[in-house]
Amino acid sequence: MIQCPQSIKKLEMRDLIMALIQCDFFSTSLMRTVTINVIVPTDKMVPAEKQQEAKPFKTLYLLHGIFGNYTDWLSGTRLQAWAQDKNIAVVMPSGENSFYVDKDIPGQQYGTFIQKELVEFTRKTFPLSHKREDTFLGGLSMGGYGAIINGLNAPETFSAVCPLSAATMEGRFDHLKSGSPDIFNNKEYFEMLFGDLDQFVGSNKDYAAVAQKIVDSGVEKPKFYIACGTEDFLFDANIVFKDKLIELGFDVTWVQDTGGHDWPFWDKYIYKVLEWLPLDEEVAGISSGNVR
Repeated sequence: MIQCPQSIKKLEMRDLIMALIQCDFFSTSLMRTVTINVIVPTDKMVPAEKQQEAKPFKTLYLLHGIFGNYTDWLSGTRLQAWAQDKNIAVVMPSGENSFYVDKDIPGQQYGTFIQKELVEFTRKTFPLSHKREDTFLGGLSMGGYGAIINGLNAPETFSAVCPLSAATMEGRFDHLKSGSPDIFNNKEYFEMLFGDLDQFVGSNKDYAAVAQKIVDSGVEKPKFYIACGTEDFLFDANIVFKDKLIELGFDVTWVQDTGGHDWPFWDKYIYKVLEWLPLDEEVAGISSGNVR
């Protein structure tokens, strides 16, 4: 494991020798040391005739779902191999069931962490592009909501947002019960996340309101790739969300496909996300999988 303190010198392209880096650093937003996984395809062996000019990597910040952590995308999908081939860096933090939003509790500023601190730290530490057009945000389920709300709240940073099976808030508060042992129906849990639920609509945690704010301000809108399985319990809510974005004039690619709320669907569609993103020409590396 490579330890990455805040004071680390910015690494040159030639200095990184690992494609997969587990990195610990102190977060001022969360007031503790956090761990992230970072895919940086600097060690890819490429035939001489396909060598490309070394330049900062386009980057996908990728958020896991509820009950998960920074290892989920690597254990549940073939993301590492695809990121190597497509020459994109991928940063994977942990969200601790937070829905990736700021809370009224010190050390629980997950929105600030995703929108600012994580981007700033990784750009200082790894050879990543600082350009908006090269910076993307995605996630699944809870991480899908996290991608949506943080992408909309930081349109100056993220040019594309890619929620898969997003845990949208459509109707989510209607049946909550105080003291419920089921976290998904527990009123106190959602109040801890979002504050006074009667004040949710119109707040910076309400993606419809934030999307409208972007339209009203005239700032450049992020593009969206939204996918959800037709057997997913969140399917109808995702349709409501994508329809709202389209109504507001966002550039939306919507995909529905047979599938549920599970890793086979997310494995399939994270590859499609990488195909959709504006990446450079794909160059496959030489590995044990194609040695003859």
